[in-house]
Amino acid sequence: MSKTSFKTFCVEFYANHTGKTGPEVYAEFEQSGLLKELDDDYEDLHGMGMEALMQMFDEYLGKAGVK
Repeated sequence: MSKTSFKTFCVEFYANHTGKTGPEVYAEFEQSGLLKELDDDYEDLHGMGMEALMQMFDEYLGKAGVK
């Protein structure tokens, strides 16, 4: 999976997880720096399960004050 596909998948899956729209989640990921983190840490993150990623995103966005 390419980095772009992975980031898109994460945004859409998190949107479903939170009940938000894709554009809302994308804006939150961008504002918080999470998009860059997904890019920078792709090798470590793309092998994680979705449940673990959703928990990580919840925590990351909470600490960034976005949630």
